[in-house]
Amino acid sequence: MDPHPAPAGVATPVDRRDLADATWPDLPATPTVLVPLGSLEQHGPHLPLDTDAAIADAVARRVAELLDPDGSGDLWVAPPVVYAASGEHQMFAGTASIGTDALHALLVELTRSLRTWAGRVVFVNAHGGNLQALGAALRQLRAEGHDVTWAPCATEEVDAHAGFTETSLMLHLRPAAVRLDRAVAGNTTPVHELLPALRSGGVGAVSANGVLGDPAGASAAEGERVLEAMARDVVQRLAREGTAAAQPAGAPA
Repeated sequence: MDPHPAPAGVATPVDRRDLADATWPDLPATPTVLVPLGSLEQHGPHLPLDTDAAIADAVARRVAELLDPDGSGDLWVAPPVVYAASGEHQMFAGTASIGTDALHALLVELTRSLRTWAGRVVFVNAHGGNLQALGAALRQLRAEGHDVTWAPCATEEVDAHAGFTETSLMLHLRPAAVRLDRAVAGNTTPVHELLPALRSGGVGAVSANGVLGDPAGASAAEGERVLEAMARDVVQRLAREGTAAAQPAGAPA
């Protein structure tokens, strides 16, 4: 309990980066809005269904910290888009997918709405199944004159799905949600070799437990390292596009 609660009727300061906590007068003119884009889908027997959304949200928040360290600028993080395109996981319970067409429409309408007051919209994507909808939506929105872009959370550096990398990230972000006693290897074949079977039969056709990779050796320390690397990669991508006026302190060249 806060030993010094604010008096009744006195507003407490909001996180300057958290759009959900803001009121409309809190928002500056034409801010940049980071929109985490994830999914609600199976992540093996040991990781929570919202793993992709949790990673995208954490990366977006770290990007905001790097670009606006004191929270006094015009960079805001929206709540994550959780329902997305995850049809390849539909054979596993818990997966909740809206499909590519619906996601495309969602991204277009969401951006059109945000852009009535936001200067730029940046989607931070942590789920590969969203790429078709995201690419089509961005092409349409740019043709309409919207300032919108995206950046990936490259979690597939080591393995593709619910393996070492994602398990490490979730041990760092939400360790209580990771069931390490259930963590076992799935199909460790390189994803490019699995693509024909994945496209025709989904993840269930190549992995009985839904894992593509091996979570063995995952750690919170590795998750912290990967999260920082992903966030700094997003910062560099945005800087190359001219989004950031300058690199944040300590960013790699």
